[in-house]
Amino acid sequence: MTADAPAVSNPLQPVDESWQRALAIVAHPDDLEFGAAAAVARWTRQGKEITYVLLTSGEAGIDGMEPALAGPAREEEQRASAAIVGVSQVDFLGLPDGILEYGVALRRELSQVIRKYQPEIVITNNFRDSWDAEGNALNMSDHIVTGRATLDAARDAGNRWVFREQLDAGLERWGGVREVWAAGSPLARHGVDTTDTFDLGVRSLEAHAAYLRGLGAGDFDPEEFLDGFSRQTGSRLGVRHAAGFEVFRLSLY
Repeated sequence: MTADAPAVSNPLQPVDESWQRALAIVAHPDDLEFGAAAAVARWTRQGKEITYVLLTSGEAGIDGMEPALAGPAREEEQRASAAIVGVSQVDFLGLPDGILEYGVALRRELSQVIRKYQPEIVITNNFRDSWDAEGNALNMSDHIVTGRATLDAARDAGNRWVFREQLDAGLERWGGVREVWAAGSPLARHGVDTTDTFDLGVRSLEAHAAYLRGLGAGDFDPEEFLDGFSRQTGSRLGVRHAAGFEVFRLSLY
């Protein structure tokens, strides 16, 4: 920074990219595409392996479409969206959209997934009460429940005495999760440059066509929306576009 350059307000630190395998766990189809998918595209271009796990099929997310139709449609859109950013493995756990509950049962299911895929990094969405520091843009229950349970399950997976039936069934305990990254958190202190993959992030969000048609007046512009947020985050990282993450370190000892 030169003497004439303005100071960056609340600057971000780059995330640690010295990993090979990540698992992204979110509540609904489209959750990753509202900002994090461009980062996923960057990492798959680097040759990293990323798997998506969706707790629900988003069947309650389209007001004008019955859940029995919306769920399969949104699964299809999510698979197409993931392919755009280089992700081929997309799992759906089939839990009920809109009424996810935090508790041991959910931690058990997510611990099993983490033990199965053995990631170094686990990615989830913001699970703070709001999307902004002021608390005006309230988050929703499914996101909060999913993120909180994901963070806890990442620790559960490494404890041989927790959910032992999974080990008895052939899974191995997995204590190799180094960090959990929550995308879009208002408390983000880290970020990743998505300038070169911003367009792929836009395309991945556009793939959720049925869902986007149901937003507001039906004139939602994915590129405009993502551009606004990613430029704000990019200014904190010193690049054109970026995605922000709140980083939770698990390997502290």
